[in-house]
Amino acid sequence: MTAQLLAVRGDITRLEVDAIVNAANSSLLGGGGVDGAIHRAAGPELLDECRRVGGCPTGEARLTAGYRLPARHVIHTVGPVWRGGAHREEELLAACYCNSLALAVQHGLHSLAFPCISTGIYGFPTDAAADIAVASVRGAVRDTAIEQVLFCCFSEADLLLYRRLLDL
Repeated sequence: MTAQLLAVRGDITRLEVDAIVNAANSSLLGGGGVDGAIHRAAGPELLDECRRVGGCPTGEARLTAGYRLPARHVIHTVGPVWRGGAHREEELLAACYCNSLALAVQHGLHSLAFPCISTGIYGFPTDAAADIAVASVRGAVRDTAIEQVLFCCFSEADLLLYRRLLDL
């Protein structure tokens, strides 16, 4: 079975999927952008669980409950800060997608949504990040029980970029 890969524009905190992916910082204790929005929407229980998890290194992923979100789970992953491209940023970004999907498979999840990881305050070039996201997900969902992956875009420009990459 081949997973359905789609690009959507909207609020990731409102998506009804098994898990949404949080572009978190290494503390997992909330922050700005999508991270802050997910923490606000999920409620204080998410912060309590994240404190118990104890952080996450760049490129890795951790799973928590979704609490007040429509999604049952949140997969937290820490994207790389763009420092010009010579510090393994591409490899670490690909690992975010692959490790998030591996965690989803491990926990029997079938649908998940990704934000545009590392392209906000972390400064990763949007085009390169989208290429890595789509290629990594296409490779990682092959021969898994993942049925649907959404790339949840904040801007119309990002949506058009992902749709072009997905040939939609």
